[in-house]
Amino acid sequence: MLLKKILHPNSLSTKCLRQFSEAHQAVKPNINIGKNDYIRDDYTNVTEKILSHLGKNLHLQKGHPLKMISQRVINYFYKSFRNTRGNPQFSMWNNLSPIVSIEQNFDSLFIPTDHVSRSKSDCYYLNRQYLLRAHMTAHQSELMKSGLDNFLMVGDVYRRDEIDSTHYPVFHQLDGVRLRSRSELFPNDDSLEIFELGDFTENIGSQSKQTCHTLEAVKLLEFELKNVLVQLAISLFGEDLKYRWVDTYFPFTQPSWELEVFHEDKWMEVLGCGIMRQPILTNAGINNKVGWAFGIGLERLAMCLYKIPDIRLFWSTDTGFLNQFKNADVDDKVIYKSISQYPQCINDISFWLPQDKEYVENDFYDLVRTVGGDIVEQVILKDDFIHPKTRKRSHCYRIVYRHMERTLRQEEVNVIHKQIEQEAIKQLFVTIR
Repeated sequence: MLLKKILHPNSLSTKCLRQFSEAHQAVKPNINIGKNDYIRDDYTNVTEKILSHLGKNLHLQKGHPLKMISQRVINYFYKSFRNTRGNPQFSMWNNLSPIVSIEQNFDSLFIPTDHVSRSKSDCYYLNRQYLLRAHMTAHQSELMKSGLDNFLMVGDVYRRDEIDSTHYPVFHQLDGVRLRSRSELFPNDDSLEIFELGDFTENIGSQSKQTCHTLEAVKLLEFELKNVLVQLAISLFGEDLKYRWVDTYFPFTQPSWELEVFHEDKWMEVLGCGIMRQPILTNAGINNKVGWAFGIGLERLAMCLYKIPDIRLFWSTDTGFLNQFKNADVDDKVIYKSISQYPQCINDISFWLPQDKEYVENDFYDLVRTVGGDIVEQVILKDDFIHPKTRKRSHCYRIVYRHMERTLRQEEVNVIHKQIEQEAIKQLFVTIR
């Protein structure tokens, strides 16, 4: 009788299991998105759950916190950079397709073929030729090839990741690029150049300037870049902002930095930036300019500025959440008020990893997301154990379930948790302990 009650046709657990079952019936040979078909191959790892996020465009929805925070950044650049006619110098691109080629996402940015960011454990591949973009920088080269010197790009990006209140496989980035010619950098001094004569060797991965650039050009680019982004941060966080620059590494910029701000008694990274690697410009047909670029994660900014505690809330259709931003001006200091705090349900799962097959942790996270959907709040690796005699390896995960809009019953969670166990056995070849 209890089982019949739990598996009522309209219950959450039944719906989750039905959706999961439908998604894992006979696998279709092609992935159909819009008018395009993508042939599956050995690299295909994108799930129906992830594909369901395509076209949602939260950054374009009026009254959405991601729309508000992106518009604040855009407004800052529109105001700060104007041409002689008083029009904004930066163009805005906010509806670029999230399906990109390997060339766009990696090759055009000279990301090494063995770089970890290309791995199946990090990205969602449609097949060996196409994937869901892992960063907005994937569109950088195509926009430069079209003749643009100053532009902003904003959109949804996709990465396989852990599960907690600050990580979600779909999030949003805003990137910017600014290119400068010799005459623009040094309008009053014809003796200064932007390139070193005859020296185009590369010293990849260091914080030293690229050997093809003159010291004067790099210093002026760095000064403009850092000044622009510090002023952006001040416009977002306020005049009393405490900040610092941290040296870092990105495959497509050199030197590279992260901007950290001191917020609520801790340092927080808000953006990455750097001087663009010259071969990227050369490959785009640009031989007479140098440039800088930056990228910002919008969810992190919005969670910080609006006090949003859980990244899943951005995907909520609950009016109790959305109405708090519906009529707000983009510059209003909205502070999110919790609509309710429903209790957690916590279940553990332990299994032996397969000894003759590769086990990737992100595969398990994707499986949990596919079966449990957005009622999964967090997945924590509690224990990583190797048996002293058999050398078999065991993982124990704690899965935290919490619905954003109602109280979950432990009974319905147990059904979903059991399905996760069964699919882990079937797909990942683990042995439940």
